[in-house]
Amino acid sequence: MEVVAVDIGGTHARFAIAEVAEGRVASLGEAVTLKTADYASVQSAWQAFGAQAGRPLPRNAAIAVASPVGGEVIKLTNNPWIIRPAMIPSRLEVDQFSLINDFGAVGHAVAQAPSSDFLHLAGPDVPFKERGVITVCGPGTGLGVAQVLRTGDDYHVLPTEGGHTDFAPLDRLEDAIVQHLRPIYRRVSAERIVSGPGIVGIYETLAAMGGQAVPRLDDKAIWTMALAGTDSLALDALDRFCQALGAVAGDLALAHGAMGVVIAGGLGLRLKDHFARSGFAERFAAKGRFEAMMSAIPVKLIVHPQPGLYGAAAAFAQEHAR
Repeated sequence: MEVVAVDIGGTHARFAIAEVAEGRVASLGEAVTLKTADYASVQSAWQAFGAQAGRPLPRNAAIAVASPVGGEVIKLTNNPWIIRPAMIPSRLEVDQFSLINDFGAVGHAVAQAPSSDFLHLAGPDVPFKERGVITVCGPGTGLGVAQVLRTGDDYHVLPTEGGHTDFAPLDRLEDAIVQHLRPIYRRVSAERIVSGPGIVGIYETLAAMGGQAVPRLDDKAIWTMALAGTDSLALDALDRFCQALGAVAGDLALAHGAMGVVIAGGLGLRLKDHFARSGFAERFAAKGRFEAMMSAIPVKLIVHPQPGLYGAAAAFAQEHAR
């Protein structure tokens, strides 16, 4: 069965035609990326994708959106599009559809993607067990968190709001980061530090502690300097970001009773060459009396180029196979 997979974010909407069979994704076609600002609605972007495809689109849709999916009206974050689920069949001319939160889709990608789509980060370099919970967390604009419960021959994806738990500082520097951010946000969640925008607070705190006067920079500028290696303070902020991500991922694994952890998200993929030398693994395992247990948990990075599209198709395959 063919299905149009769609991954809608604040800036881009991605489309691809997938083949699904027996509850799984058999193949995913080439992705087409459209700027949401160039289209008035999901329908107009869908039609533009159809024109580029040069063929009639399948009458099945798997749609992942950067928003909660409950209710009669879905308003996307950082995107003026509005989706009314009841109108999807008539507007998009489809017979069947699945609608899922974007990070829930990533959970489905983790559940169905082949082992070649995962890169070892920490713990033993072994496959995940067939039964148990996999914690999935992904830094991006925010911090997405989900659980994948594997039951042997099946799985269940449980989206959560785990990124909004309180951030737990572990040393004097992280105490200072929290103090720097508290007047701005009052409550400093993990997402305020372990997300793309979070590097600003880390960078500014490092500068203040070192007595350095730095211009006010946005997160994109700091990430550019850090990933290019052109600014030592930005590099220090990157290392501290990876350490904080390791600590948060370890906390989530403890809370979920996880037997494996997957780091996801576009930002996570950009950091793949930095994890090993940043202190990520040490911070993940540094849980006091549970350090030995944490050190035995495999931690992997999903490197599939389009986990949102793949996961949306996987969610459709699972839902409509039953």
